Amino acid sequence: MRTGYAVGGDDGCIADARHRAAAFLDQAAHDHRLPVSAHAKYLTQLVVSELVTNAYKYAPGPVLMELCITVSTVEVLVWDSDSSIPTPRATDPRRIGGHGLEIAKAAAERFEIQREQAGKRITARIALTDALGGAATAPRADHYHLA
Repeated sequence: MRTGYAVGGDDGCIADARHRAAAFLDQAAHDHRLPVSAHAKYLTQLVVSELVTNAYKYAPGPVLMELCITVSTVEVLVWDSDSSIPTPRATDPRRIGGHGLEIAKAAAERFEIQREQAGKRITARIALTDALGGAATAPRADHYHLA
């Protein structure tokens, strides 16, 4: 299962990208009976939000997002037109902002950045089920909220 689209440049584009990721995972669970945990859905939305935000913040031009289900993971690919490779900053708990790349890397079981002929592609792979194999149906209301 795979989907992709150009992310719009309006104020709601990051929320739209999160909603599209959630709908994609819902479809995988419903139509293909894949076990998608609530935690995996949350992490996918978090990674999408961070990567799309960074692309819009630092790269001129279009942003493309692709989602792909493998046997046990969802891959989030975000392409932007800036060929410079972002580097994680040193940990600083006093720093406000600038943690997006660190967050995305921590949430993914595999994370890679590739320079392309034009721009770069960032890929994050997230497990569909929790580490203990569970496919929880919903997170606790006080745990997760992404608008």
